[in-house]
Amino acid sequence: MSRGLKPDNVIETTAIPTNHCDVGQRRKRISVAGQKIRIRLKAYDHEAIDASARKIVETVTRTGARVVGPVPLPTEKNVYAVIRSPHKYKDSREHFEMRTHKRLIDILDPTPKTVDALMRIDLPASVDVNIQ
Repeated sequence: MSRGLKPDNVIETTAIPTNHCDVGQRRKRISVAGQKIRIRLKAYDHEAIDASARKIVETVTRTGARVVGPVPLPTEKNVYAVIRSPHKYKDSREHFEMRTHKRLIDILDPTPKTVDALMRIDLPASVDVNIQ
């Protein structure tokens, strides 16, 4: 940030004069255009989650909505250390890990046809789907 200037993250906006009748219509258009469906996928198998994401993207693009993604989110890795011996040799341990793969898909400007198609889509049971 230099002296006498505003910070870089401040954005100035100016109002555009419009007719009073037009303002209500514009608000309606913005609210309809601003709708978004966010789908989060979780799975232990990366191939299953990629196939599910591909199927969702194909279905949504067929219905005419815009799709952003799939965005790969960081993989969650849980490591468990287990003692190998049943009673002795505590220093000898075996490590097991579970990896949770995650994807994010945003659907912009969804139509009723898009929502119906998403409800009918058949995904594997190993993929957890969270729709917001």
